[in-house]
Formats: sequence, structure tokens, C-alpha cells
Amino acid sequence: MSQRKLPDIDALLHIPQLSVQNANAISGPHSWGHPGPTHFTGLMTALERKLGPACGLHFVAVGIVSHGYQAQTYGDYVQRFKLTRNPVGKDGATAAIVEEGRIHLQLSLLFGLQLDEARRAATDEELDGLAHKVGRTLQTLRIAGGSVLPGHSRLQPRLIRLDESEDVRAQQFRRLRRYLLPGYALVARDELLHAHLATLRQEAPDATLLDAWLDLSRINHRPVLGDEGRIEWQHGRAGGRGWIVPLPVGYGALSPLYGAGSVVGTRDDCTPVRFVESLYSLGEWLSPHRISDYRQLLWYPTHDAERGVYRCRNDYQAANPTEHHSLGVIA
Repeated sequence: MSQRKLPDIDALLHIPQLSVQNANAISGPHSWGHPGPTHFTGLMTALERKLGPACGLHFVAVGIVSHGYQAQTYGDYVQRFKLTRNPVGKDGATAAIVEEGRIHLQLSLLFGLQLDEARRAATDEELDGLAHKVGRTLQTLRIAGGSVLPGHSRLQPRLIRLDESEDVRAQQFRRLRRYLLPGYALVARDELLHAHLATLRQEAPDATLLDAWLDLSRINHRPVLGDEGRIEWQHGRAGGRGWIVPLPVGYGALSPLYGAGSVVGTRDDCTPVRFVESLYSLGEWLSPHRISDYRQLLWYPTHDAERGVYRCRNDYQAANPTEHHSLGVIA
């Protein structure tokens, strides 16, 4: 079983103000909107492979900061995706292809890195050159299926080697944090799911995690008897809870792990494969100035081979006084 905590990090790589066109807005079967953390941990792996071992960088975590978005939808109360009807078949008829929903993004990424010996001893000029190389390489990749457009920001990629002192690291992050504003960082709030489940079970003892997740993922309107005997409708989203969103955080196994080449139609014949379903939890969009430690911002992949759980984790909730639950997910 993998270790359920963020690995040690030697440096932070800030990629500022990326413009992404036509990213996938449907990251799971039950929600739509901004791509989930699995899209960006996948980008992290693809970027490391593209750079190659000679680059001397090992990507272990990624932070997601959104500066703006534009969902490709239309409608007033009911939103519908703007879909295209291409390509057409040989006879000119529309092909039987269901296009995914799309969204335009403006975001910054913060990668947590482990450096090899040569990069640890590198000069600041060499690290700046390496950061620009990573930024140029990232522009050749897809982010959640979307294309990276040339940016217009004056900010440049920065690679910051973290100091051994925790106090100095905190100062480094405070300086870096200013370049993430204005924006909203995505953090995990698994503990809210369990707290709301306990609240629901006071009235409905048979309530499940799915009931709690659905209740927090929508706006519920309930009739309340007013002072004059009139019925008033009130929504269940109390003020001060923050920007809470349903979030796909990984995958859970539906089948045993099959040997390489034993399942027809897989991507390659060299990798074991198993069938999975999406795992959901809760996340929160939080202004970066409310985050005091860079570790609270980063998402990192973990897996539990025995239980068949492959999910992304974030340590923001562990810094709060609320009890931390290790799983906190629903399938």
C-alpha cells in the first residue's frame, strides 16, 4: 500500500497564467465543470516523461489555481453544452459521435519537485533556464484534453529551491503566493462529507455517504412556516461554508487486476489492467492568501493495491481541527 502523505519536496515550480481552450468539462459521470485533480496529476506524469530523465526533475505533486473559466454552455435555468456535429460520414450524414462538454480555462499550476544531485547544486540562472524549458514543453501537451494557447502574462515560470529551514520555506511560499492572486485554489474537504453525514443521521439513521454527498452537491429548498403563518421557501446552503463543490478524486476497482495482455482492446500489452469506477468527495475553491503552507495546496496520487483504490489526495483538511478521515470517498 502506498504512503498516504505528501512525499518530501525539494523545489516548487510555478507555471503562471496558462490559457487552455476546449478542456474536458465532464470529469466524471455525476458532475461537470472544472477538470478534477486526476487530469492534472496525469499531466504531471506526461510532462515528466516528455522531459526525460536527463532533466533531473521528478514531479510528485501539483497545485491547481483557477483565475477564470468559461463553460461552453447556453441556456438560462437549464444549461446545455455547445456541441459540434463533425465529422460527417462518407454519405454526408452526421457521424454517431457524442462530443464531450468543453470549457475554457485560465489557470496557474504549482508543481512539487524532487531534484537530483546536479539540480540541487545548480545556480539560480540554471534553474531559471530549466523552468523556461519546462514551460515551453508544457505548451506542447494537452491539459484535460484542451489546447494550451500562447499566454499574454508578463510572469515567467519560476523554479524555487526550498530551504531546509521550515521558517524560510514559509517565507518563500508567502512570496510565491502573491503571484497566485487573484484566483482560487482547489483543496480537498473530505471531512465535511463525514460531518454532514452525522448531521443527516440525526433525522434519518439510515442515511449514507451518498445521501450526504448529494445533499451537499445541490441547493435544497425547503418550506418553512413564517411568523405570520405563511410558508416561506429557504435554501439549505448556509452562509460562511465557502465554495464547496462535488469532486471526482480517483477510481475504485470493480474487478481483480488482470495480467498484461489478458484483456483484449487495452492500450498496450505490457501493463496490467483492471476495470474501475469514479470515486467522489468534496472540494473547495479557496483564495490562495488563506493557505499558509504550500503542502496544503498540492495534490498527489496514491494507491491502495489491496483495496483497489487509486485516488488523489490533498493535505489541506489535515491542517484543520476537524477529524481527518483517510478515505472520505463514495463510488
